[in-house]
Amino acid sequence: MKKEKVNRVVVVGTGAVGCSYAYSLINQGVAEEIVLIDVNKAKAEGEAMDLNHGIPFAPSPAKIWNGDYEDCRQADLVVITAGLAQKPGETRLQLVEKNTKIFKEIIRNIMNSGFDGIFLVATNPVDILTYVTWKESGLPKERVIGSGTVLDSARLRFQLGERLNIDPRNVHAAVIGEHGDTELPVWSHATIGIEPLDYFIKKGEITRADLDEIFVNVRDAAYHIIERKGATYYGIGMSLVRITKAILHNENSILTVSVLLEGEYGQEDLYIGAPAVVNRNGVREIIEMKLNEEEKEKFNHSAAVLKETMNKVLS
Repeated sequence: MKKEKVNRVVVVGTGAVGCSYAYSLINQGVAEEIVLIDVNKAKAEGEAMDLNHGIPFAPSPAKIWNGDYEDCRQADLVVITAGLAQKPGETRLQLVEKNTKIFKEIIRNIMNSGFDGIFLVATNPVDILTYVTWKESGLPKERVIGSGTVLDSARLRFQLGERLNIDPRNVHAAVIGEHGDTELPVWSHATIGIEPLDYFIKKGEITRADLDEIFVNVRDAAYHIIERKGATYYGIGMSLVRITKAILHNENSILTVSVLLEGEYGQEDLYIGAPAVVNRNGVREIIEMKLNEEEKEKFNHSAAVLKETMNKVLS
């Protein structure tokens, strides 16, 4: 019996992030249709051609083409990676004014197609641009998600795993807050396998000073990468695929995505990185961790910085 419904993912923006995401989608066999949209149509066409030539080696069939906003009408998921990139020495929040204008036009074009799926936003500053996407689209908050601190949490898990010589897939630790300079690690909830992080501190395998150093490396990772190679794209590309799998495969996975808070963590009307259950409908629920006093203070500071920037641009 022929399967009529296929998972279609539209990628808006064929820069390094968008193409790393599409490449990872194909290699992991996540979507059956991948549409590339870019203001530079020739580039999108070239990228689609190049990616199609790898299909014989992919784990499952996929159809890839360069399209236009009309293709969003039948899309299950639209992933936005378009926008101006972060320059050396520039913070993610400094990008906000430039990319907000670009985003408003993109969202209007997508919604005019009749799109009624899920938005996943990756462009920085991701928390603010996810809020802009929610407002401009008129879609329910559950169906507008930002990549949030999924990549930051992965960086933290990698660094902890390296220090403790443990597979990072067995390290469970989260970074929450703004995807940027005010983000924070939730050490109070970190576990290595089934043991709390404190167990390894008491054993002398890692110190509080080590944790501070690890987090600074995580927080500043993008700056170090941009300084060396101009941009970050592999890590975020794979992070977006992880979120995509949770959505398309209805996984009910807990991921630190950017979500709209409506009273959780004492915050209102704000998109920010926090753990949430993600499935085929988008965000099923936000998980409100019990933070210690230091973590609460840092999270509130992160929220305040985001709100201040948002108010300047969106007022």
